[in-house]
Amino acid sequence: MASSDDERSSHMRWAQLRFAVVGPLLVAPPEKGDLQKALEELAAKRWASPVTGKLKVFGFSTIERWYYQAKKEQVDPVKALARSVRRDAGQSRALNDAIIAWLLNNYQQHPSWSYRLHADNLHAWIGQNPERGLKPSYSAVVRFMGRKGYYKKPRARSPRSPAYKRAQEHREVTEVRSFESEYVGAVWHLDFHHGSRQVLTSAGKLVTPLCLCVIDDYSRLICHAQWFVHENTKCLVHAFIQAIQKIGLPRALASDNGSAMIAEEFTQGLDRLGISHNLSQPHCPYQNGKIESFWGNLEGRLMAMLEDDERLNLQRLNQLTQIWLAREYHMVEHSETGQTPMSRHAHGKSVLRAAPDLELLQSVFRRDQKRTVRQSDGTFSLQGGRFEVPQAYRTLKKITIRYAKWDLSQVHLVDPRTEKCLSRLYPIDLVKNADGRRRAIDRQLPLPLLERELTEPPLLSKMIEEFAATGLPTPYIPLTEDEELS
Repeated sequence: MASSDDERSSHMRWAQLRFAVVGPLLVAPPEKGDLQKALEELAAKRWASPVTGKLKVFGFSTIERWYYQAKKEQVDPVKALARSVRRDAGQSRALNDAIIAWLLNNYQQHPSWSYRLHADNLHAWIGQNPERGLKPSYSAVVRFMGRKGYYKKPRARSPRSPAYKRAQEHREVTEVRSFESEYVGAVWHLDFHHGSRQVLTSAGKLVTPLCLCVIDDYSRLICHAQWFVHENTKCLVHAFIQAIQKIGLPRALASDNGSAMIAEEFTQGLDRLGISHNLSQPHCPYQNGKIESFWGNLEGRLMAMLEDDERLNLQRLNQLTQIWLAREYHMVEHSETGQTPMSRHAHGKSVLRAAPDLELLQSVFRRDQKRTVRQSDGTFSLQGGRFEVPQAYRTLKKITIRYAKWDLSQVHLVDPRTEKCLSRLYPIDLVKNADGRRRAIDRQLPLPLLERELTEPPLLSKMIEEFAATGLPTPYIPLTEDEELS
């Protein structure tokens, strides 16, 4: 999750902190009359800033407002808690027309200068011409030139397991207790399980299948179970989407630290759906005990009946698993709850949310990553290939893209502030580009063609004047022309 957080903008990290504050109230809504007490308890706590890490407190009314904002939004409560983007975002109020014209002309003459040198010369020019306005900050100059695509151009010149030990220490100093959620949909558990027998694939190979199962903590209902050949994020997302479509959106998900569970596509998708992700400690399977208990039922009942099935393949195994879940597991009284999973799920108090449509679900389980755009041809690299950026966005030096590793047919350019998809991105077609046809670029502020003045830059001129005012000679002894040529 850390790498994922680094990629997210600060305002989204603040939104996730606000969701972390009010999330427990959504997972387990307070009884009537208890909301004020719960809010007061949250207001008394101290929370670490997602940017500085410093501890701070939030007021009662602030947390109350966050609670109702998140409760009102069914699909993405985290986004509802994000700060709105300012209407004047991306606009500079520090640069007037005269300063903009000077910067454009100066860049035309000195494209190899750094932003700092442009800004220092601008400040020197304004010092000589105070009627042109106030000196803009260095950051304002950088933002303006970056938006216009005026980047610095090269100057012409030659050229044994620590996790296991921690788990052992944790078990020695911390007691283990069973727990159960109070509401349907409050917590789901998810895990992969290696089957006890092999199946024959269409390629004629024997493989050991893996079952991905999602179980509701309160009712013990199996939201979805499916067998796969691989344990990867693609299979995980494929199964989890089906669980959401069948049952609805849960409030929290518990899983282990498998590579598929902590992949950015999955973790960022959970964030966008407002699902808290609780990871168990490595080498502590008892923390996900309900689903571990289900594996014993699956192997002892279903797989035991299939031990002599010579026709068993992946498709038949999945079909028989769904039949067994529907006709036996969900209909048999659970030894711990005293109810069937189906009945307990239907009659229990629920905090489930309505499931979004399939297209939205498929679009959220992707990762956001930053890429650097090549200024020469407006492309960027992605998993060994190159993708083109639309002409309208080629002035961006850094872009944020959204994609899934297993499906590069859906790559999008997104606004990191609003997380809105701006444009679909396609791989570069080198053969098509070889036909020589190119679209003309429509510049918003074309560089005016002015006569170049053979004068020193303002900053150098200022230094010359200041040194001359000292009355000192230049501290060096020149050679005569004959001595230089000898």
